[in-house]
Amino acid sequence: MAEAWIIDAARTPRGIGKIEKGALSNIHSQRLLSTVLKALAERNELNTDEIDDVIAGCGTQSGNQAACIARMAALDAGWNNVTPGISVERFCGSGLSAVNLGAMGIMSGMQDLVVAGGVESMSYGSTLTPLMLSLDANNEHLRKIHPQPHQGICADLIATLENISREDTEKLAVESQIRAAHAIKNGHFDKSLVPVMNDDGSVALDREEFPRPGTDMASLAGLKASFEAMYDFPLNEEGLSYKKLVEATYPDVKINHIHHAGNSSGVVDGAGAVVLASPEYARAHNLKPRAKIITLTTAGDSPELMLNAPVPAAKKALAKAGMTLNDIDLFEVNEAFAVVPLKFMRDLEVDSSIVNVNGGAMALGHPIGATGAMLLGTLLDELERRDLNTGLVTMCTGGGMAPATIIERM
Repeated sequence: MAEAWIIDAARTPRGIGKIEKGALSNIHSQRLLSTVLKALAERNELNTDEIDDVIAGCGTQSGNQAACIARMAALDAGWNNVTPGISVERFCGSGLSAVNLGAMGIMSGMQDLVVAGGVESMSYGSTLTPLMLSLDANNEHLRKIHPQPHQGICADLIATLENISREDTEKLAVESQIRAAHAIKNGHFDKSLVPVMNDDGSVALDREEFPRPGTDMASLAGLKASFEAMYDFPLNEEGLSYKKLVEATYPDVKINHIHHAGNSSGVVDGAGAVVLASPEYARAHNLKPRAKIITLTTAGDSPELMLNAPVPAAKKALAKAGMTLNDIDLFEVNEAFAVVPLKFMRDLEVDSSIVNVNGGAMALGHPIGATGAMLLGTLLDELERRDLNTGLVTMCTGGGMAPATIIERM
């Protein structure tokens, strides 16, 4: 099987995902992604005529983010008309799944040069209606088989079942803010960061907008649990509620609601992408590889709990690669909610000192379709900075799934 080489990775800063409040909230999603595509093409001197595909993940593919955003962003970037594009959706794992699909195309021998990543304007997505009651898209037949609550409810449910306390999650949230602040101050993100410009040439955003470096245990202790109020709220005229969805699977559970704005991922806008090439193409065009894809996979787990698949995904990826946890130098595990990396580290006995070393989504934000590609780039940058070799990135997604990717520096 052919190898897939990572040539480069880039991303925008993350902007606060609120209309009129975030610096990127008025930037079209296609423009966010095209900013990254253009930067990658320019700094790697890519011949866009020869790009086999642009693959973009996006979690809300309607309105501004519909119409095959990958193709439209490539055109917006000024790339050649022959460059095709395809958009994919695996909820929060869309961006990483896009990269994995690109790697598959190259490893199969069918493609030589692919740019893959993702984009999300959560500012825009937050205005869309009607809101789905749950991830079943209001399919009552599916709901009877797999009652899937809101993801925040699932986070609180997992914490309750696993006996993870609010204090545990808040300690991790504070640590995420501290690590992110240190990374920003010391330029750990600079290699991949691309500023977003307004159409008039002024800078829209050239730095992370979401972090709150003054966060401490005292400030988090004063936050109200985000998902408690919605637990019993009627979702339809028949009296459906998230509580009833939970109790359909766990009839005796009494949820301890512990997740809030401080120990959950931030709502932000952004885009990221990775350049992938076959060894033959890279050598022929003097493209210097930074890393190679060792293995990639996706795992499924309980849709009723939704957030637990990163553990089986990591195990599956390691098994496919013939590796153990001791072979991995750094991990990126998306901080969708604090309970996710906490459970990952506990179940796999991974030391926290090598997980999300530059902070995570609790401090930096989680632009749904873009996050996976961003994390892969962050992981690669940090492996290079520390002169380490191997890294694993994984993330939970809606429906109880998780993509995972293992990379090795070259």
